[in-house]
Amino acid sequence: MPIVIGIGGGTGSGKTTVALEVRRHFPEESVVIIHHDSYYLDRAELPLSERARLNYDHPDSFDNQLLLAHLRDLREGRTIEKPVYDYETHLRKRETVTVRPAGIILLEGILVLVSPELRELMDIKLYVDTDADERFIRRLKRDIRRRGRSVDQVIEQYLRTVRPMHLQFVEPSKRHADVIIPEGGLNLVAIDLIVTKVRDILATGGAGPEV
Repeated sequence: MPIVIGIGGGTGSGKTTVALEVRRHFPEESVVIIHHDSYYLDRAELPLSERARLNYDHPDSFDNQLLLAHLRDLREGRTIEKPVYDYETHLRKRETVTVRPAGIILLEGILVLVSPELRELMDIKLYVDTDADERFIRRLKRDIRRRGRSVDQVIEQYLRTVRPMHLQFVEPSKRHADVIIPEGGLNLVAIDLIVTKVRDILATGGAGPEV
């Protein structure tokens, strides 16, 4: 049974960096990374102006039922077609990405530790803890470079939804974590501890939680 590792934490905290650092210690084909952001609900029925105003930092903005089905498929050795989300149009693209089963599944996203159903599938739950100012600066740079946003758009969204939802949902989800990682992927001690734990589970043939 594959090992499922959930990696939560605020926007820009370094969740993806942690996932990449963990993956670096194992053969590439033995690890898959699933981003929660790929599973935003497709709201094609709404015009772009309304889609742009939706609260994408609330738990209800995600298609967790599809994600749960895909995680179960991967755990049972079945290939999935992972959705691709377009951040500029706020729509799910028509094409998908084929993801094959692997021994280690890394699920990362700001709200992955909020959902009890997702937590039930996790063998290890991590929370990446980074100062708010550092996280905002990272998000600002990312959204401008990769998602076609202006500075004003990033700031407006951060104040309107990102920060309030972080305080309401993301930060409290820290209590569900098995390990809290300050400084994210830069915390090499924490990364080494996680890698050692994963190797121990693999060596003993430990199975994941029952579905």
